[in-house]
Amino acid sequence: MKNNRNGQAAVLTNQEYSKIRSQIRNQKYKLLLDLAWYTGERWGALVKLKVADCYNADGTPREYINFPARFRKAAPDGTRKTRQVPVHPVLFDSLKIYQSGDSIWLFPSRPPEDKPISARWADAILRKAVDRAGLVVKGISTHSTRRSFITKLHRNGTDLYTIKQITGHQDFKSLERYVEIDSDRVKGAINAL
Repeated sequence: MKNNRNGQAAVLTNQEYSKIRSQIRNQKYKLLLDLAWYTGERWGALVKLKVADCYNADGTPREYINFPARFRKAAPDGTRKTRQVPVHPVLFDSLKIYQSGDSIWLFPSRPPEDKPISARWADAILRKAVDRAGLVVKGISTHSTRRSFITKLHRNGTDLYTIKQITGHQDFKSLERYVEIDSDRVKGAINAL
């Protein structure tokens, strides 16, 4: 668990996600949290999304969210890959509600809106919502949504090869750090022998 910004980010339950989301007042930042929750992408790439990465020319949400390589974290060998994630039905509804305005950025900064919000600004928004939700002691950070996404896929029976494909991880060693295995699952595996 994370303590004073050290250690692994907490994995969130659906209830904790809902509790945090209810503490975000602005629709723009609710969408930011929804994108993090339903795509598992890092917040540094999320804040740099352009409207065209999520919406068709007619303003309807795309079937896939496009995370351009230049905004994603580099692999150990220095390469970056574009990632496309299918849009979950709940995320689709959230995208339909959101009005992005005239900026090319999905999450524009304050006027003149010629650049996106910073990852630091997004982190502050999440921290405020976590505080208002009474979950500060849990060790939640922007990386919690990525760990939660991957752990939920694993717990729902998705094989690691598919998770690796969805998340864009280069190898299993880097992927395995994200999967949280609870003690009940370990006991169940032993008892199944």
